[in-house]
Amino acid sequence: MNRTEFNAFCASQKATTHVVQWGNADVWKVGGKVFAICGWADGRDAFTFKVTPLAFEVLGEERGIRPAPYLASRGMKWLQVFEENAMSDQSLREHIMVSYDLVVAKLTKKQREELGLNQTSI
Repeated sequence: MNRTEFNAFCASQKATTHVVQWGNADVWKVGGKVFAICGWADGRDAFTFKVTPLAFEVLGEERGIRPAPYLASRGMKWLQVFEENAMSDQSLREHIMVSYDLVVAKLTKKQREELGLNQTSI
């Protein structure tokens, strides 16, 4: 997946917003909360997303995937795919969707209703 494909995928999710911040990173939010980031790692795209505690433990040991700089050091369960081909595009999309669902699930009922997000898959 490249940055353009990442942005198109994130934009296709319901009630998302996009900002460019943190050194030209594409930051995707739902309800004002971050669910995915595409920034740079050694001149290449790096994809960052929230994960479950189990996925954090399992995937964090895989080559080309690491606990997300800054976020994980603060106890948050976020991973970063920083090497090309460390994860298939399909798997990356699935993990981004899980991240989206995890963030939506943490929104208040009122926020979910205002955004038209009454149901999550988590």
